[in-house]
Amino acid sequence: MYVCLCNSVSDKTIRQAVRSYQPQTFQQLRNFVPVGTQCGKCVRAARQIMEDELQQIPEFKNIA
Repeated sequence: MYVCLCNSVSDKTIRQAVRSYQPQTFQQLRNFVPVGTQCGKCVRAARQIMEDELQQIPEFKNIA
């Protein structure tokens, strides 16, 4: 599903960037994915996808 129509960014692209780079803030996510740079209507959905995906990533201290 497209989250950002202005930049043609899908939820899959956001999830992949979060898994690869593990940004802790939305500003950090924007360094990897051009989301929320035009009209801004996608910011809320993109932030939610980022937060959901970050919760799925296990923390290293819990693994060891």
